[in-house]
Amino acid sequence: MTSIETTFFAAATRFAAAFSFVVCLGSGSLENVRGNENTVKAKPLPMIVAHRGASYTAPENTVSAFNLAWEENADAIEGDFYLSADGEIVCLHDKTTARTAPGSPSLKVAEATLQQLRKLDVGAWKHERYAGERIPTLKEVIATVPDGKGIFIEIKCGPEILPILKQQLEECSLKPEQITIICFNDEVVRQAREMMPYEANWLTSYKKQLTGGWKPSLGSVTDQLKSTNASGFGTQVKPELVGLVLNETFCDAVRDIGCGMHGWTIDDAKVAKRLVELDFVSITTNRPAYIRDALKK
Repeated sequence: MTSIETTFFAAATRFAAAFSFVVCLGSGSLENVRGNENTVKAKPLPMIVAHRGASYTAPENTVSAFNLAWEENADAIEGDFYLSADGEIVCLHDKTTARTAPGSPSLKVAEATLQQLRKLDVGAWKHERYAGERIPTLKEVIATVPDGKGIFIEIKCGPEILPILKQQLEECSLKPEQITIICFNDEVVRQAREMMPYEANWLTSYKKQLTGGWKPSLGSVTDQLKSTNASGFGTQVKPELVGLVLNETFCDAVRDIGCGMHGWTIDDAKVAKRLVELDFVSITTNRPAYIRDALKK
């Protein structure tokens, strides 16, 4: 082999070795990138709260609806509660029984006794298979809650219910961390936080203004949360609000004052997925199984 051939061979060998090193290094770097991609954790799923029970299928605020919610693997149930004329805490959304007991004379909950309310059929309006459902008491609703699950107690009346509520919650078998009180009434939230050890969320809906904006504003929301000492914020969620009102800036501002974000009532899978991206603590839905399945995909 001539000196020129020797020199050429040596150079070629060095080039091949260098090329192999770069390929190996590149391959290793690619694997590292892939490994880093795999280590990025998906956002945790929010708590799935069954709105008035699994009320898409079963009659709202009934024992059947709450039991179905547990069958659909809800993390918690949400129910609406009033104080009856004889001091019982009963589960009903409206001030009167007209909508959910259409075949009977309408009763105003605050002016009716438990015995009077119990006579009403609040299941048949939804489907004949639920005929005979009665308005449950808070105690009966709490009795459905399994270990490790929770209840969101929405107060539909004023602070007059709180002393009786406090007593019943103290006597029930649930742990404090299983109970959340929610209400639109700021005074109810404020007093609940003062009287009891449970989380209490202030709720709001929104109204579109002629100017195109929405009320309440972010500043009004944070002021109200501070003044009530609320532990969480329960916000109405509509598709047109997500991104426009309910965005990262809004949610971060609420979290910065120590309040978690909770949304209601979401039966749209696309909207629910947006709330996951915004790190909502809970999603309240009429369809707990459907929303949970959609979020897992």
